Amino acid sequence: MENLFLTLLSLTILAATLALVFVKPLKLGIGVWAMAGALVSLLLGISTLHSIIVVWNIIWNATFTFVAIIIITLIFDEAGFFEFIAVKLSLLCGGNTYKLFISIMLLTSVVSALFANDGAAMVMTPIVVAITRAAGFDSRGTLAFVMSVGFIADTGSIPLVTSNLVNIVTAGYFHLSFAAYFIQMAVPDAISVLSSIFFLFLLYRGKMGRIYSTKNIPDARMAVKDRRIFRIAFPATILMIASYVLGSAMGLPVSFIAILFCLAIILLARKSNTIKVAHIVRYAPWQIVFFSLGMYIIVYGVSTEGTGAILSNVVLSISHLIPPFQYLSMSFLSASLSAIMNNMPSTLVTDIAIGHSFFGERLVYSSVIGNDIGPKFTPIGSLATLLWLYTLERKESIKITALEYMRTGLILAIPVLLLTSFALLLP
Repeated sequence: MENLFLTLLSLTILAATLALVFVKPLKLGIGVWAMAGALVSLLLGISTLHSIIVVWNIIWNATFTFVAIIIITLIFDEAGFFEFIAVKLSLLCGGNTYKLFISIMLLTSVVSALFANDGAAMVMTPIVVAITRAAGFDSRGTLAFVMSVGFIADTGSIPLVTSNLVNIVTAGYFHLSFAAYFIQMAVPDAISVLSSIFFLFLLYRGKMGRIYSTKNIPDARMAVKDRRIFRIAFPATILMIASYVLGSAMGLPVSFIAILFCLAIILLARKSNTIKVAHIVRYAPWQIVFFSLGMYIIVYGVSTEGTGAILSNVVLSISHLIPPFQYLSMSFLSASLSAIMNNMPSTLVTDIAIGHSFFGERLVYSSVIGNDIGPKFTPIGSLATLLWLYTLERKESIKITALEYMRTGLILAIPVLLLTSFALLLP
């Protein structure tokens, strides 16, 4: 009876914390409310000081990698790197809306893969809004592009360990190398991106029109704010990815590589007259460090109060299924949990459940796919979505209701998740 009470209490703390994170009362950051929930969990004895040590050992690599990548992304964005490519594409498409849509979606998926889903959501959203407005799209057309960018920022974040916090945490937890992870996830990511574009196009083609005007779209060269940073952005990204592979083979955490590149780019950017490095570093997503730590402390407490055992039994039952039902079941379980409790807590509980009795790497990859795509079911599913919605409402005056988001997310994410999970069957 006491265990049942503690389980219900721990789940209540988790639910209340997620509600506060989503609503953000008193205009406090998501990290503040996550840490508040963790403190309550500690005070009530659900979590322990030992939990903090265990959780920090799990998340430190992922969290610092993520922050470093976001800072690099924002510096490249300030230099005009992403805007140049997007504007160039909008001019090359020559007024054909369908070509523009596909090009922007492919660009967003590449940005998501290389610079993480949160980075893609943060930099591509304002760029796409500016381009669609300059091209003469009405509010429906702009919203169609914006919703699509937000969707594919998550569904395109599967291929690399560094493409999503979920990927980093899981790869670290199960000691998956950078190269091995990419080899396994390259095809599922391609399926995820292509199916996302297909279903997004079917849903929104009637709202975009077939042609757009290019006369008010400025020359792409005007987007470049700092030529030195602009020129190094592409080769630096390629070198960074290569360093991830080499570092992984040497047993180095990806955060070491990401932080090293981040510091080097910060030093170069400090010499710029147009890039405000201090502002970028100050307003980097530090809240996510506290959010990750706080939520994981809460969820670790939840997993030790009976919920973890229940989930482990569910995973054990799934492991006895034959492919593809095994992969589909694990993907949809992870997706459902991420939609309900956010994909970061979901990642921890599913990793722990799988780790209690390792059932094979394909099941791990299925969980990653579910935790990467499942957040599209609800607005609280991922940090990228929360950042994206915040950017839209505060900076672009575009408000998307939770009901509208969920309706679109469920229509699109279910078939994409289904097809991507099937892709794990391919060699």
